[in-house]
Amino acid sequence: MTKHGTKPTILVVNDDGITATGIKNLMEVMQELGNVVVVAPDSPQSGMGHAITIGKPIRFDKVDLYGGVEMYKCSGTPVDCVKLAVNKIFKGKKPDLCVSGINHGLNNSINVLYSGTMSAAVEGAIEKIPSIGFSLDDFAADADFSHTKKYIKNICEQVLANGLPAGTLLNVNFPKGEHLKGVKVCRQANAKWMEEFDERTDPYKRPYYWLTGVFENFDKGEDTDVWALEHGYVSVVPVQFDLTAHHAIQALNSWDFIGGRDAKAAGNKVSAPDGLNLG
Repeated sequence: MTKHGTKPTILVVNDDGITATGIKNLMEVMQELGNVVVVAPDSPQSGMGHAITIGKPIRFDKVDLYGGVEMYKCSGTPVDCVKLAVNKIFKGKKPDLCVSGINHGLNNSINVLYSGTMSAAVEGAIEKIPSIGFSLDDFAADADFSHTKKYIKNICEQVLANGLPAGTLLNVNFPKGEHLKGVKVCRQANAKWMEEFDERTDPYKRPYYWLTGVFENFDKGEDTDVWALEHGYVSVVPVQFDLTAHHAIQALNSWDFIGGRDAKAAGNKVSAPDGLNLG
């Protein structure tokens, strides 16, 4: 229930496609909480990040995959799905919650930047909708999501009851397996993919490349999402879409830019979102 006691309206999106097992499981949990509308890509869109469709039409069709659920498939990206839902289904009247997933595969650490799952949730937050992205450490098409459901319901209930800080959404990741220790609020780990491009040859003797790599964690902290997942916890990381490096503004203001001294003399200051002057 929302703060006003009414049944919430919930937008469900993903990046694995409308027929994915993950979105079916997420939809089932959301039906226990409110009125559900599902909008998802008509095919897998993993790794699309915050891409949007420009320069070609987007197809957007109602489908009947599961009885009694309002569902639409979209030829565009996960972000397109959210934009179309807000503009064409809800017509500007925002849903109470936007949930994305459940993704087949983790979106912890730096993966949040590449993730279509998380970008859909980010778009929801940009639209000022409380938003959450959910991911499971299992790439299998028939992955078992049953152990995630009670945690997803609890996390969504908390967001509906308490809201989220402005400009913030949640990135939630689940380890594989039934024996979860609970929820741990974390920071994003300092980790990245050590990438390689495997060079191969097609039947016409032309080279092509297949991206491979190993995920390396440089962060030894025990307060990160990587640590939590490795130790059997559900990781919850608050994420923001303001990419300004506020801590760097003061240093840059000391540089000798053309016209920079005049701007400072005119009182050109930059402030952090909380009002703290950084100029």
